Amino acid sequence: MKDVLKIQDLKVSFGSREVVHGVSFSVKAGETLALVGESGSGKSVTCLSILRLLEASYSGQIALLGASGEEQVLQMSEKALQRIRGRRVSMVFQEPMTSLNPVYTCGYQVAEVMRIHEGISKKAAKARCVELFREVQLPRPEAMLRAYPHQISGGQKQRVMIAMALACGPELLIADEPTTALDLTVQKHLLDLFYRLQQERGMAMLFVTHDLAVVRQIAHRVAVMYQGNLVEQGSADQVLQSPEHPYTKGLLACRPAPGRRSLRLPTVKDALSERLNAPEFTQERPRPKEGEELLRVQDLEVHYLLEKDWLGRPRKWLKAVDGVSFELRQGRTLGLVGESGCGKSTLGRAVLRLQEPTGGKVFLEGEDLGRLSAKGLRKKRRSMQLIFQDPFASLNPRMRIGEAVAEPIWVHRMYPTKRQCQDAAVELLEQTGIESSMLKRFPYEFSGGQRQRIGIARALGLKPKLLVCDESVAALDLSVQAQILNLLLELQERFGLSYLFISHDLNVVQFLSDYMMVMKDGKVVEAGEPKELFGSPKEAYTQGLMESLLKV
Repeated sequence: MKDVLKIQDLKVSFGSREVVHGVSFSVKAGETLALVGESGSGKSVTCLSILRLLEASYSGQIALLGASGEEQVLQMSEKALQRIRGRRVSMVFQEPMTSLNPVYTCGYQVAEVMRIHEGISKKAAKARCVELFREVQLPRPEAMLRAYPHQISGGQKQRVMIAMALACGPELLIADEPTTALDLTVQKHLLDLFYRLQQERGMAMLFVTHDLAVVRQIAHRVAVMYQGNLVEQGSADQVLQSPEHPYTKGLLACRPAPGRRSLRLPTVKDALSERLNAPEFTQERPRPKEGEELLRVQDLEVHYLLEKDWLGRPRKWLKAVDGVSFELRQGRTLGLVGESGCGKSTLGRAVLRLQEPTGGKVFLEGEDLGRLSAKGLRKKRRSMQLIFQDPFASLNPRMRIGEAVAEPIWVHRMYPTKRQCQDAAVELLEQTGIESSMLKRFPYEFSGGQRQRIGIARALGLKPKLLVCDESVAALDLSVQAQILNLLLELQERFGLSYLFISHDLNVVQFLSDYMMVMKDGKVVEAGEPKELFGSPKEAYTQGLMESLLKV
């Protein structure tokens, strides 16, 4: 196989700051090279540099060597770059919702690529669009032409982006974290799709990810990046089974594994300090003591009206939550798993009465939340808080983080003076690993893991007894995810917190949870202890989820 892409001694700088330091690698036709590393390691910058999509300074060589001949990217004019972007080299971006234009239909956006690069008619582009949508296995491809991005699911949006990237038959496909935060089953379908399309087209693929289970599924070779340097490179089997660099060993160690419930998860920092054999990473976490009942949910329902008849009477309902019952005791964690759309997040919000239930009852510390007045509910909110999936979207971009954490403490008058509330906010941030010197920074000045710590600190400000964690580690790097899970365990032990932990990542849920529930179509289809569900799931749906679990 011949090289399609060859990078030699690539350096990328923003102003005086060099962020990629002399990276060299190649990708052959029909081959998948996985570029692995945490956020900030330089993976995405390296990939964006291949198409010169960054306002940066470059040195070194980026050569395209496909059927169209050799071209040196760093020496090309802007007009020449426009010719290769989308034609010789295409890219699937990490977040399809922000990559797709919300005011145009999916069909228009995919057809636009072909009309610009190949000059074909609207009718021909539309017909080719339908073929591409079928090829990426989108349901109802003709209807998808008319759908807007907000009208389809995350997995479907990602398939539209793949169709757009494949529209002009590229020699090299760059996929930048294309499966991050997707359900296990959707993720597996997309990986199978990437593999099938590559085999059929014989194209080269540069696949960027921080998830080593994904690497095992799709990659032929692996290149590991750390702080802008390429620290390890080799075949997928070689790197995953016999890693040489401590950083690679850390990435492998910090992923929760089935049946593993140690006192703490190791992080990359532990690996670099050669502490992976420390007792806290090998000892089994003891079962928590049986506390008093904190939360009891009885036959909870959340229904949405979809259609009315001509007399205005209800005709069709969407049963997002359909008769769910469970209890959660103090100091314990209940894990809630299922695919997108199964009702997990709606259930979590209904428990907190951020979403009004259609039926059923929720008791917190023996008190029926449905009978509370607005004033009584506001007072009760001190005992129950939510950690959001996207901490950046849930933080006010114009508010400094010290103010953001102190605000709920002051609103609920947890302390008599603003000064005391600010001091409490500083203490909370330090407890969650944010230094007091960072108090005056804005949310955009922090990494994803740091913003999640800020969200946890803000939730702890009212001294709650119940925390609902809604996909709170879904999009984080493995090492950062391990840090947040360790923090949640530490806080639970220190304050006796109870967690309703919502996630689609079965490994994370089984590591953290004392009890698990599996949801499908608004109902709980199976429940039990993690070992029980992982060892011998009874329901076909649960068995399917377990089979979708990617293993390193």
